[in-house]
Amino acid sequence: MASRDVVVVGGGQAGLAAGYYLRRAGLDYVILDAQSRPGGAWRHGWESLRLFSPAEYSPLPGWGMPRQEGEEFPTAGHVVDYLEAYERRHGLPVRRPVRVREVRRDGDRRAVDTDAGVWSARYVISATGTWECPYVPDIPGREQFAGRQLHTVDYTSPDEFRGQRVVVVGGGNSAAQILAELSRVAEATWVTLRPARFMPDDVDGRVLFGVATRKAAGGAGEGVSDLGDIVMVPSVRDARDRGVLHSRPMFARLTERGVRWADGTEESCDVVVWCTGFRPNLTHLAPLLPGWPQGTVAVDGNRSVDEPGLYLLGYGDWTGAASATLVGAGRTAKATVADIASRLRESP
Repeated sequence: MASRDVVVVGGGQAGLAAGYYLRRAGLDYVILDAQSRPGGAWRHGWESLRLFSPAEYSPLPGWGMPRQEGEEFPTAGHVVDYLEAYERRHGLPVRRPVRVREVRRDGDRRAVDTDAGVWSARYVISATGTWECPYVPDIPGREQFAGRQLHTVDYTSPDEFRGQRVVVVGGGNSAAQILAELSRVAEATWVTLRPARFMPDDVDGRVLFGVATRKAAGGAGEGVSDLGDIVMVPSVRDARDRGVLHSRPMFARLTERGVRWADGTEESCDVVVWCTGFRPNLTHLAPLLPGWPQGTVAVDGNRSVDEPGLYLLGYGDWTGAASATLVGAGRTAKATVADIASRLRESP
């Protein structure tokens, strides 16, 4: 059984940020990543996916993202290249592909059981993200619908939907961006549970970066969520200008051939795209947290309240302000590693 001070589960942006600070602190650690190559969830986004802000506003600690030639807002592929280079630049000890099956207590340590053996750790940082746990609401009729259903994780480009009737479900950025490009090639209907909230046109990642930074420092004023839910990236603004950026209230159920609205009328469709978000990928923690309700974990900062040897990074605001973003991952990782290092010094 290999032994480390800290085992980091997940080698995406949050795991790499943790690795940077663990290395600086001089701790003995390893990063276990289930993917075969670097890049985290950025490897799996749709073809047109981009950052909301220029490269210099999306750094991991210790090395800023280089600009992408000819692109103000970097593509997902550029982010993947950056994360791969970041690993090499800082010499981070990432083992892949290694899938963690479970984390359990082992005396005063934690045993991390993987498909490549068992690791023993004083502390575990879980940074597995959400991409592997897409959420689809339990809508009546889902099993009866004869058309195609897919989630954001399955979507790559609008080309395969040309000429089809598509219903896009969701009120966030993914839904708006996918609706925007589908509407150019398909008969697209947008459905949201609540009216969509659009940010002002002049708000992009640069403004969101500033707002999140102020809130993380305990500042007063609006938070990111107060500005709206959807960033008006060029494709979404274009959809608005074409008159297609409007949504209908959620349908009552799916039928064999389409959707049935609350007033009883029906609309046929070929495809439903569920842009309905994700849940934290935390199944590996079930043995460590027997009462875990298949949702978030109670944390103090981003340390588990119920399991003092466990920290969680990058799952959303409940694990640190803007922690699911590149720059936010660095802030929360710094605080996490400082806390772990302090505890190790007090109890070597």
